[in-house]
Amino acid sequence: MTLVLENVELSFDGFCVLNKINLTVETGEFVCLLGPSGCGKTSTLRVCAGLETPKTGRVIVDGHVMTDGHFVLPPEKRKIGFLFQDFALFPHLNVFDNVAFGLKGMAKAKIKERVEEVLKQVQMEKYAPALPHMLSGGQQQRVALARALAPKPDIILLDEPFSGLDSGLRAEIRDETLHVLKTSNVAAVMVTHDPEEAMFMADRIVLMKAGNIVQDGTPVDLYSKPVDHFAASFFGEVNILKGVIKDNKAQTVLGAVDTVGFSDGEKVDVLVRPQNIKLRRLSNDQKERANSHIEAARYLGRESLLHIRLEDPSGETTHIHARIDGQMLPREEEIFTAEMDVESALVFRAS
Repeated sequence: MTLVLENVELSFDGFCVLNKINLTVETGEFVCLLGPSGCGKTSTLRVCAGLETPKTGRVIVDGHVMTDGHFVLPPEKRKIGFLFQDFALFPHLNVFDNVAFGLKGMAKAKIKERVEEVLKQVQMEKYAPALPHMLSGGQQQRVALARALAPKPDIILLDEPFSGLDSGLRAEIRDETLHVLKTSNVAAVMVTHDPEEAMFMADRIVLMKAGNIVQDGTPVDLYSKPVDHFAASFFGEVNILKGVIKDNKAQTVLGAVDTVGFSDGEKVDVLVRPQNIKLRRLSNDQKERANSHIEAARYLGRESLLHIRLEDPSGETTHIHARIDGQMLPREEEIFTAEMDVESALVFRAS
């Protein structure tokens, strides 16, 4: 089953929430909608589910129009499962009845068979008689996933389903959820504001900002080939070095980076992630080559975080961060020169 959004626009009280959103999700594909709060990612999910009606545009599932701005198919008829952020289990129903809730109209024997099947799939078959308050957060999430899968939806939507779990449990549950959804072969769309979670879960990431899609691609594409400053910085801290183009190279305090599509004399920003800054120790007789002054060094276990002041020949300074091997914690009196990995540097027109 394919989910398609065509030129979807959504407004609340004259404020544009979604601006001509176009998105396609194929059967078996896991897509993450990623972005800061208020960017429109949850609104996109709600439009897909039928909980919001777009001003214009169409939502299509397997060639069938769910809404086109005039016709609106009710949520319960869309064969779309929805896993809410707070799980939304009915507190007065036990696990079995919660999962069976969306299976109305089936024979009792068939309901029992399907509920037992999905509870086994999420490893919760032993808890069928239990009430939700008797379960941990992770167990409640598994039950909510079973309930969403029980009617055999063509598409499942997940709205930050792991945000209420502690960090250790979150990693375990999201791994299990991904496995269950992949074996179910449904089209899945998940909302998250966590870049690492999106990269772990998604076949494709759709990065959003202010109601628009900024970039749509694989996790590798978005991390290594971001389209702008916003896309680059959303996946972790970046250092911004001021540069000027000369002979198709961006000249910076840390050296030159090859570029394409810029003119000589044009000002640019060169973005370098802290882990792509390298320090090289210098001996006393090489100290005139030093360009780096360690202002602070913090040991973080696996790595050390350094605050560095760079100086160019004119005396202008630039403050950057570097993340290096945790065993290499510099002393204040040590002399270094900083270098960047030019292959991983990103060049954009000056902001």
